[in-house]
Amino acid sequence: MDAEQFREYCLAKPRVTEGTPFGEDTLVFKVAGKMFALLSLDAVPPRVNLKCDPDRALELRDRYEQVLPGYHMNKKHWNTVILDGAIHSAAIVEMIDHSYFLVQSKAKKRR
Repeated sequence: MDAEQFREYCLAKPRVTEGTPFGEDTLVFKVAGKMFALLSLDAVPPRVNLKCDPDRALELRDRYEQVLPGYHMNKKHWNTVILDGAIHSAAIVEMIDHSYFLVQSKAKKRR
């Protein structure tokens, strides 16, 4: 999965907004006003930050060398994923979905 495919997949999810609150080099994707994904536009290969359950975050970091503690984020709840082609697109999609649903479910509980 490349950066454009990542962006398109995130934007196809219901009620997702895209913005650049941290500057033009980082796209931020939100659901219900809360971040679930960030895409660094100046990194080569592309890097993304995704929210993750803490136990699952550790498991993914053990499984893939391209999954690191979240850069500039709470490292317990966020992973940085390097999109260099080593992780199959289906696994990236699953990580995006997990992040989206974590944030969306918390938003529903607040209502």
